[in-house]
Amino acid sequence: MALDHWLALCAVCWLGAASPGPSLAVIAGATLGGNRATGLTAALAHGAGVGIYALATVTGLALLLAGAPELLRAIQLVGAAYLAFLGLRALNSPLGFSLGSSAGDQAARDGFLIAFLNPKLALFMLALFSQYLHADAGWGQKLIMVATAAGIDATWYGLVVLLIDAPALRTRLEQRGGWLGRGFGVLLLVLAAWMTLGAVWSL
Repeated sequence: MALDHWLALCAVCWLGAASPGPSLAVIAGATLGGNRATGLTAALAHGAGVGIYALATVTGLALLLAGAPELLRAIQLVGAAYLAFLGLRALNSPLGFSLGSSAGDQAARDGFLIAFLNPKLALFMLALFSQYLHADAGWGQKLIMVATAAGIDATWYGLVVLLIDAPALRTRLEQRGGWLGRGFGVLLLVLAAWMTLGAVWSL
């Protein structure tokens, strides 16, 4: 893969990862509900979810998803339901961010599923990779593209975790943990409703 193409791919992947959305809320919540390790676990799991969609794209599975609107809609609805579950969990927690005793496992699950249950990632990867992936591309180039997408996503959210976990900022956020956590819960419920309406409107 040419260096200029790879750098362009990196730039677009970085912009895609940095776009605000439910993933940011989930990973921020994992960090505040646990610790730096918990947040980084969620970030790495989110990167793994992105990597699966990237792998699906280079193997042609994303084309199947793009051509199957019923399957796309079903995954979107499941993703909306999971967002609603996370939102309700945040609202019902005293601090809004509590992850319980299995914080690491729960953070990994939440980080992975918030990416995996977002079928728009597959469409994003399909649109992005089609610019650089040719019919005669070998597995070396394909794996570089997959690793780039997954690695940049995990790195971005890892930086977010480090920022949130900085002592001064974390102290300020924890002092407002109750209303901030419930604010995240409301945000997730709104996003869940938006995703559900989007899936219904596409019928």
